[in-house]
Amino acid sequence: IKILIMKKYIFMTLTVVLLGLTACTEDAFDRINKDNEHPSPEAVPAVLQLTDAIMSTGFSTVSGDFAFYLSSLNEQEIGMGNNQLMFAEMRNSSEWAASTTFNNVWNSIYGNLQNIRQMQSKIENEVPGNVGQSDILGMAQVLEAVNFGILTDMFGDIPYSEAVQGQGNLQPKLDAQKDVYTGVLATLDKAISNLEKGKSMTNAGNQDIAYKGVASKWLAAAHALKARYLLHKLAVEPNVLSEVATAVQQAIDNGFEGFTVTGFNGSTCDNPWSAYVFSRQYTAPSKTVADLMKATNDPRLDYYLNALGESYTPGDETIAKTVDDARVMQYQPTWYLFGSQPVHIMSKAELYFIQAEVQLRSNIDATSAYQKAVEASVTEILTWFGDEATVPTAATTAKAYAMSLGTPTLQKLFEQKYVAQALDEQVETYNDLRRLKAMGEEYVILTNPRNTQSGINRYPERLPYGNSAVIGNPDVKEAYGDGSYIYSEKTWINGGK
Repeated sequence: IKILIMKKYIFMTLTVVLLGLTACTEDAFDRINKDNEHPSPEAVPAVLQLTDAIMSTGFSTVSGDFAFYLSSLNEQEIGMGNNQLMFAEMRNSSEWAASTTFNNVWNSIYGNLQNIRQMQSKIENEVPGNVGQSDILGMAQVLEAVNFGILTDMFGDIPYSEAVQGQGNLQPKLDAQKDVYTGVLATLDKAISNLEKGKSMTNAGNQDIAYKGVASKWLAAAHALKARYLLHKLAVEPNVLSEVATAVQQAIDNGFEGFTVTGFNGSTCDNPWSAYVFSRQYTAPSKTVADLMKATNDPRLDYYLNALGESYTPGDETIAKTVDDARVMQYQPTWYLFGSQPVHIMSKAELYFIQAEVQLRSNIDATSAYQKAVEASVTEILTWFGDEATVPTAATTAKAYAMSLGTPTLQKLFEQKYVAQALDEQVETYNDLRRLKAMGEEYVILTNPRNTQSGINRYPERLPYGNSAVIGNPDVKEAYGDGSYIYSEKTWINGGK
């Protein structure tokens, strides 16, 4: 009996000790996991999150992996280097359909969206230091619309209504692209309303690396982006043209001159495309673009061709497997070797190309809009990359070139838009090519013979979900399957479900 009693007390004592150790361990972990070196996100004013939100949108969402891979798919550049972009150029399914290929940019965009949503929450909930900042709220809403817009354009159905809640929901449902588009356009309308209210505010200051804190320029950008995302629906909503025309005119009336990310200097901070070619040497000029330029005596041609004065046939295995010399980079397109050019989130040229398309489809003279679109692109290129002798005449040269193209047709328009967007707007070109295909139209002929292999389509209708979501979210895992869906399942705006 004594032995049993002693065992009982020993057991009780051990239990108390273990419970104490557990409590101590939990306290220790709480202290370890607490960041005492930096302020919590709640303590940081929304305006201080703006720079990162803009830079991430330009550097990762617009000009990151999407642009690099799509430049090959669109034949605006040639993938080379005997590595990832070689596989992309060869239309290797293990590269295009892999969930790992776009995992980094998938995570980056959702991380950026969490930052953007935090900004909005602070202002909407009137957290001290953020009260009444309608201009910052509108800017954050514009950036949200761009990031969700590009996500759904690339992937189709995406986590949206339950997304970016952090620990609140680690497995958000997939929303249909149609519903995401409704949300994106509603967000732009909210942005327009808030930027109207905050038009004279200057809360952003030098945190705004796009417009230097001028809220009225953000308002113009919101209208321009609304025109873009309305036009994306044309294949499934053919009556949308009048809404697009209205949004375009409001952007013009508010003085839209382009939505760009600046601050690159070509030395300590490179433009993302330049940083990419400096570090990887994975791209080369495409004959698809060069031949269009040559046919019209395009003044941008010399800045597009590489140091060898060459361009290459899409799908050429020899050039795709060529490894460029990092010290010389003789195969890389010339216009990526400067490093200081800004990044287009939306260019002035795109807005006027949209206006010209609407006018042509509405049987309205589109000559002025078409010429303004071409002039805007050519002027930018000649100004950024020309020498001191050519820069003063850039606008004159651009105007003369635009006039030389004659009266626009849809064929001419999309050829010129394709060339203009070969610099850093590959995401929008991919959207155009799929939209036109859904409408039964083809104005830019893609020639890579590997787009079809053994009678099977190898030109993706969409991009594969990111690996983190495929692994961690049952809805995304089911939708992804083995990845082959990217070749057969069109997105809603392009005639799918």
